[in-house]
Amino acid sequence: MVHRVMQRVDVVLDQRLREAIATVVQEQTRSVLPRLREEIESVVRHAVYEAVADELASGAASVPKG
Repeated sequence: MVHRVMQRVDVVLDQRLREAIATVVQEQTRSVLPRLREEIESVVRHAVYEAVADELASGAASVPKG
């Protein structure tokens, strides 16, 4: 009997822990999302800025003076 009770406890505990963890992960994701978007926007903006600057610099170097 103890063995069966422990099996049932194990099943219920596993299910409830999964639900609790999923809830916490969703809440944390929602709280982090705005900051994550800001960081992604900043990284993309900086990458585009550098790429344009590099193109302009290499274009200026290949244009003959005179």
